Amino acid sequence: MKKVDGAESLLQAHGKPEKEVYFDNGNSGWVPPEVVEAMLPYFNKYGYGHPSITNRPGWEAYEAIYEASEQIKKSIGAEFPEEINFTHNFTEANNLAITGTALANKTKGKEIIISEIEHYSVMFPCEELQRKGFKLIKIPVDKEGFVDLDKLSSAVNKNTLLVSIMAVNHEIGTIEPLKEIVEIVKDKNPETIFHTDASDAYTKTPLNVKRTGVDLLTLSSHKIHGPRGAGALYVKKGVEVEKIIYGSLSSQPLWPGVENVPAIMGFSKASSLAFKKFKEYNKYLENLRDKLIKGILEEVPDTLLNGPLGNKRVSDNANISFLRVEGEAVTVELSLHGIYVSSGSACTSRVLEPSHVLLAIGRKYEEAHGSVLFKLMRFHKREDIEYTLKVIPKSIKRLRKISAIKS
Repeated sequence: MKKVDGAESLLQAHGKPEKEVYFDNGNSGWVPPEVVEAMLPYFNKYGYGHPSITNRPGWEAYEAIYEASEQIKKSIGAEFPEEINFTHNFTEANNLAITGTALANKTKGKEIIISEIEHYSVMFPCEELQRKGFKLIKIPVDKEGFVDLDKLSSAVNKNTLLVSIMAVNHEIGTIEPLKEIVEIVKDKNPETIFHTDASDAYTKTPLNVKRTGVDLLTLSSHKIHGPRGAGALYVKKGVEVEKIIYGSLSSQPLWPGVENVPAIMGFSKASSLAFKKFKEYNKYLENLRDKLIKGILEEVPDTLLNGPLGNKRVSDNANISFLRVEGEAVTVELSLHGIYVSSGSACTSRVLEPSHVLLAIGRKYEEAHGSVLFKLMRFHKREDIEYTLKVIPKSIKRLRKISAIKS
């Protein structure tokens, strides 16, 4: 890891911005005081022990994890707290879901199906399994990111071991028809195990594991204003998943090692806060999102919205391609004005490769390179959006003047 050349001096030379607006919540978000307060006792007051050790601090830690399991269970309509398996992030949970399922059930079939727009923490373990003898099928999506249901139905057969389709796309906010997708898969092969990465859907769209019929479901703490260091995998009772790392026993049979109790308690608190006013928060987010999208598309020429409009799009997502500029240049330019966004996929932001998601929905390379992701939060105010809409047209105009991309 090396220091970013010139970034600090550039920001210092530009001076303090008029206002700061953080739109990078998909990568790492602000943690509210109530969540921090819920975590603090588990560092040094109580529950700081090892949850698997039979002493008082260990019992307190175990009780805390059980309490968090109950909250997460309730929030997704699961039946048993034991169905919630805590990891340290959603990348670990996705890897456990994919690889653990394949290892535990390889005698049932060797075919795995995913969409072309899955997160890399789903796509990469699937590709690794392909190198080890499994067959991987990637289902295409339409221009808004919706999975081709006919092609999905045609792909499922008696050898299909696992299907993994995300509930909401991390980059373009497409809300997939999850219940319909699960029904298509189960109708073709009831034995096929279905996993969904719901980390971008959680607290933004209704999730109920019983109603949708999923077998495995991934959640993330840092995407719901919880701390980094906690994620979860729901595993339906009776579904076989083999652990993929080995070590000391813990209260998490599928993920050995000492649990991050403070982060888990923060995750639980963030979940309860988000669901306290679920409809109100998301309606508010939708209004801010629509104001931002409408303002950019109207005030900045040669822009493209990536993903669908309206209720087909998750409430906190706005992904815009600015033609004739590089997305990386936009992130730096907006940072100078205190507006913090990400360019393209968060996982490729330091690699000059276009987003695989945007290419899958039919964007040209130059369109994908100019993409910027705005991830809103319920703590934003209307004046944050108004300030952003004041800054962006001037910033894009300036960048286009100095850009080497002319068409």
